[in-house]
Amino acid sequence: MADAARTAENVDTPKGLAFAMTAYLLWGFLPLYMKAVSHMPALEVVAHRVIWSVPVAGVVLMYLGRTGDLFAALRSPRTLLMGCLTAALITINWGVYVWSIAADRALDAALGYYINPLFSIALAAVLLGEKLSKLQWVAVGLAAAAVGVLWFDTGALPWPALTLTISWGFYAFFKKSLPVGPNQGFLLEVLILTIPATGFLIWQTANGGSHFGGEVSDTLLLLGCGIVTAVPLLFYANGAKLMRLSTIGIMQYIAPTLIFLMAVLVFDEPFGKARMIAFPMIWSALIVYSIPMIQDVRNARK
Repeated sequence: MADAARTAENVDTPKGLAFAMTAYLLWGFLPLYMKAVSHMPALEVVAHRVIWSVPVAGVVLMYLGRTGDLFAALRSPRTLLMGCLTAALITINWGVYVWSIAADRALDAALGYYINPLFSIALAAVLLGEKLSKLQWVAVGLAAAAVGVLWFDTGALPWPALTLTISWGFYAFFKKSLPVGPNQGFLLEVLILTIPATGFLIWQTANGGSHFGGEVSDTLLLLGCGIVTAVPLLFYANGAKLMRLSTIGIMQYIAPTLIFLMAVLVFDEPFGKARMIAFPMIWSALIVYSIPMIQDVRNARK
């Protein structure tokens, strides 16, 4: 009751902080798990992330007593259509993320999630007509310039980073229009995705390419994909309801920072001159972008 009252006042709660911190830490260390399954095709890993997320999310929804909302969503053509759209976007995001880690491009994954909040405010300006402050324009400009540096250095756009940014940005944008709660919405999405995921795995098994049921370690890792996928999302969904949007906005840099450190210190990915220029530009952009949010948090505590 106390958490509910404090949320109504739009303040941060200890429970919300614990939920959100847990989610971001789990996302930050997720590359270790994705590296462990990197010898398997990305599509196979994504398919198992979908299928084994269903029982995890289903148990949570039954515990919360919100299965009625899910059944109502399944009977609504509009909700199903929106669910198909968000499901497609999250599939693209998962697929590129899994591929990036396997291809030793975790730094691209970190870059993508660093840019995401800046892309989101630009998206709001274009699609919703929201006016950006001068600081926000500066932040967006710095992020665009950083991408330009990487583009000039390699002669090609950093497509994994941009795909992660765009897919997650539009996912979050359309997710707001999904007329169900976050837990119900996630289960709806993975239920929708179960059909193509199951079809792919049947085809893969028929062609002798499945890793499930072969090596015990591979089978256990694929089974665990549901837990490492669903649990952080559910922690985040519940934490976001118990915290101020500005605080959540600042905390979202935890995961890409951990991914960045892991890429450089654990996976030993090359950090060349272009990245030495681009990443500080991104970090500067995020500092500029975060200044108003930090001020909001301080004012709320006075």
